[in-house]
Amino acid sequence: MARRLRAPQHTVINQLGAQAGEEELGATLRSALADRLRITEAEAGRRINEAADLGERRALTGEPLAPVLTATATAQRQGLIGEGHVRVIRSFFAHLPAEVDLPTREAAEADLARTAGGYRPDELVNYAQRIMDWLNPDGEFSDEERARKRGITIGQQEHDGMSRISGHLTPEARAAFEPVLAKLAAPGACNPDDDTPVIDQTPDQEAVTRDTRSQAQRNHDGILAGLRALGLVN
Repeated sequence: MARRLRAPQHTVINQLGAQAGEEELGATLRSALADRLRITEAEAGRRINEAADLGERRALTGEPLAPVLTATATAQRQGLIGEGHVRVIRSFFAHLPAEVDLPTREAAEADLARTAGGYRPDELVNYAQRIMDWLNPDGEFSDEERARKRGITIGQQEHDGMSRISGHLTPEARAAFEPVLAKLAAPGACNPDDDTPVIDQTPDQEAVTRDTRSQAQRNHDGILAGLRALGLVN
């Protein structure tokens, strides 16, 4: 029953998005939903995106349209799959190359939705990877596909002032990024614990020896030093 309740929620969210603007809601749909349900904006955004894939839709002329992920929506309405399964299936299509044709996509989605009813979400991940390997055996993506996936996201500041960062770099961006880290995130370089951090020169053995930071910490400090060198931060 808990799984089935998601279906009418998708419908309501899609209706709100289609019929109510920011003036009526008092904010964006994401913010209004978060405030009304007392959930985070990230969770509200996830529900809105999920509703866009699994909820009922209407064409511009008003006639009803099937959900984008029709088989998955049906399995959820029947209570056969839960949020974890939906997350796996939506992630699969987020990474599937755009050049895969519509009939193949629909067949893959129907297979995933049918299989999901008999497996745990973590088991479904392995099955989804097998389908991905069949549809994209060489693992090659076009420049358009890489451009679609590119992006860096910086999360909200947490209670301690820290922020999470995640995303995807294009091969070009990574190629530009790596030599910067090779210099500024090398052991002994840009160490904030040093009285005079080594930035422009190669760190000597003493600076390397007293550097106890992890690679991730050195990456952070190297990027910060690089931004300071550009005069963007103090």
